[in-house]
Amino acid sequence: MAEQQTHRAFEDLVAEGAAVPTEGWDFSWFEGRATEARPSWGYAHAAGGRLARASAALDIQTGGGEVFDFALGTAAPDRPRLLAATEGWPPNVTKASALLSARGAVVVASPEDAPLPFADETFDLVLSRHPVRAHWAEIARVLRPGGTYFAQHVGPASVFELVEFFLGPQPAAVRGGRHPDGERAAAEAAGLEVVGLRAERLRTEFHDIAAVVHFLRKVVWMVPGFTVEEYEPRLRSLHRRIEAEGPFVAHSSRHLFDARKPARRP
Repeated sequence: MAEQQTHRAFEDLVAEGAAVPTEGWDFSWFEGRATEARPSWGYAHAAGGRLARASAALDIQTGGGEVFDFALGTAAPDRPRLLAATEGWPPNVTKASALLSARGAVVVASPEDAPLPFADETFDLVLSRHPVRAHWAEIARVLRPGGTYFAQHVGPASVFELVEFFLGPQPAAVRGGRHPDGERAAAEAAGLEVVGLRAERLRTEFHDIAAVVHFLRKVVWMVPGFTVEEYEPRLRSLHRRIEAEGPFVAHSSRHLFDARKPARRP
């Protein structure tokens, strides 16, 4: 009887995690089901301070626009006169457009790997929170001389305890991807000056298997091609582990970039 009850709980939790919409970067559904420590620098508030001093700003890969919207609210009423954002996933484009239009921001549908659809030297501030990949040459191109790229990136081996639970041990090259030292070198190669770079590793806890399912559906690059059907045995094993031992603990990796495009010489 106990085994049958556990089985029903597993099926119910997996179904719940599989039914939650994944568009946007609103993670409020996870409240009480998963926790992630936040970096000490408070990116969204800090971005608001930068926006209050900018005249033209771009948010790259804005998701559903939630973080950019919060930062703009923090900056109000001293918002830039020109505001734009890019996003590649159609459901997010729709959501971000509806949210950010009230702030006076235009959302442009643009694939993540495409050139930025803006003229050279359009913005004095470029923001991004968790870009899939930073296109440094494009960032440098659209920045005005003296302009700033201020962004929070996902770092190496982020939440890899969970990734490797499903995929097994990953090669060193995969674990070391997105390392801040490599990104600093790429930024400098594109002509930017990195004036600040901070990194932190932060505790993450998953309290039930529904949270795991929703997380892997939402953050699709963690376990590429994830489906409940394909990974059902591993999900069931993790469910039993959480019930027996408590929350599954992993560690996210974040770094904060503050880079500047050199001013023109007189």
